[in-house]
Amino acid sequence: MTDDMPSSPKSTPRSSSGGGLPRPSLQAPGRATDRCIGRLQVLYRQDNSSATAALARLRRGVGKAVHEAPESWGNDGLEELSAIRAEHDSAEDVEPRGGASAKYYSAEERHWSEQRELAEEKAVFLTITLWALHQQSIRDANMHAYDWGLGRSVRHLAQGRRGDGEPQPATSAAPLNEELSEPIRKRFVRIGTSTSFEMLGTRLREMVLLLRGARLPLDYARLADQLTAWQDTARQAEVRRTWGRDFHLSAQRKSRSETGPAADGENRAGLDDPLNADD
Repeated sequence: MTDDMPSSPKSTPRSSSGGGLPRPSLQAPGRATDRCIGRLQVLYRQDNSSATAALARLRRGVGKAVHEAPESWGNDGLEELSAIRAEHDSAEDVEPRGGASAKYYSAEERHWSEQRELAEEKAVFLTITLWALHQQSIRDANMHAYDWGLGRSVRHLAQGRRGDGEPQPATSAAPLNEELSEPIRKRFVRIGTSTSFEMLGTRLREMVLLLRGARLPLDYARLADQLTAWQDTARQAEVRRTWGRDFHLSAQRKSRSETGPAADGENRAGLDDPLNADD
């Protein structure tokens, strides 16, 4: 039996999972993750005892399925997701069609909506628990940071760069290591070639531990939306492409800041080549 969320009905609109769009483009999973981590991160860095206990509880959920372990019930991220859904439902003018809610006017759309909600819950649970692992024992820097997509963070890791206090700006003058770590690149490839959500979660956890060691942040809100989209088999290629382009474009940011527009034309063909699955 597969974990994959079925492709949505053609009549159901779908929007992009992010991939560099402005913050307001976050979907419900991303907004829930951003709210939850944003609150806990501030308190944890202030050595708040309740936040410290919350992170410890979240870390116990690492590697487990959503709703599987009773100790994970009441997960802050899932509470935020429920609140966002309630906000949406209360603001939406739902008109009945044939005696049923317009939200579920066909069995196919009802089934897809239920599967979509489960996919969102799985994505939020995974991202929140990964962040709790990532932030562990780091109180002088945010490990959830805007605009640090998975590809960008891994690129910095592969170049041997480290986070120093607050996250480095996109055009940091810090010298780049031209040689990428092949073991790190291959770990990134393995993330892109995951064939189940459980496998993906395991490989992301391995990468997060390396990012924590280097004190490099990750945009967990953006990741939550991408993990939701990944569970739709029709959108997995889109997510992989976003990760691959982010990995390549993070190098282009530095090139453009140093050499101007000419650098943008270099290696253009490589930008659309996502993760090399041959390794």
